[in-house]
Amino acid sequence: MGRPSVQVIATDLQFPEGPAWVGDGSVLVVEIRRKTLTRVWPDGRKTHLDLGGGPNGAAIGPDGYCYVANNGGFTFLRRADGAYVTGGTPADYETGRIERVDLATGKVERLYDKVDGRNLRGPNDLVMDTHGGFYFTNPGKNRERDRDHGSVCYAKRDGSFIKELVFPISRPNGIGLAPDGRTLYVAETETGRLWAWDLAGPGELANPIAASSESPHGSRLLFAPSRYQRFDSLAVEASGRVCVATLERGCVTVVDPATGEFEFVDVPGDTHVTNLCFGGEDMRTAYVTQSYAGRLVAMPWLRAGLRLNDGRP
Repeated sequence: MGRPSVQVIATDLQFPEGPAWVGDGSVLVVEIRRKTLTRVWPDGRKTHLDLGGGPNGAAIGPDGYCYVANNGGFTFLRRADGAYVTGGTPADYETGRIERVDLATGKVERLYDKVDGRNLRGPNDLVMDTHGGFYFTNPGKNRERDRDHGSVCYAKRDGSFIKELVFPISRPNGIGLAPDGRTLYVAETETGRLWAWDLAGPGELANPIAASSESPHGSRLLFAPSRYQRFDSLAVEASGRVCVATLERGCVTVVDPATGEFEFVDVPGDTHVTNLCFGGEDMRTAYVTQSYAGRLVAMPWLRAGLRLNDGRP
């Protein structure tokens, strides 16, 4: 796709992530350092809703609520160039959680902070299905000398059910579903790998979680880098291609699950491209968060993005 031009929608965001296209011209982002769910309008105007902790990913459900993966908070370090980068776990950290936000009233509900009796250490990103539930990644937290094992979970939107699907997995981050809803994709941050699981039903993996010569957790490897790069969150095209925000390279890695072919799409302005979503009337606009630069940008996309399971026509 080359090096497309970008339109800067908003600046001065405090480590933005989790873009979600609302459909009325606005885009939701989380600001992890500001601890808010922020609505950004086309003219750059912003409204903020304080969530506390570390809101990390957001998705609009078919019911119109916004669901937020809240990691519980990070410490932040300031580099010599002025950019803020994530550090370890803050002193006031309590737990991670999944929250539901009424966009009309600003009411915030905590749906889940435990799975199988264990605290959710640091939920990162989530994706809705068509069966009343959602999948989310839970990479855990880092400390000075150790870190948590990660997991992938499934939960119902009404707060009635949650379970762990994959454990352990190394720093799971971006998560998405294939257009037919039968394949789950997860990107690992530190390895830069993209994995795929076949689904037997809502929240049900087709293959048991067992180490093999193919993977440590019953999945299929779709992509592994040949040079150093890390993965953040992802979005899926209507074509089925998986688009992963790529750290260090300042680009989006686009992988075709059917062929294994891939390409890199540059996003000028920041090395720390953390997330993207598709929007616009024809779903051919990519809204991208650049977390070190503190920007939300829009760029034309060659192919249409997948319409998500969020109730929009």
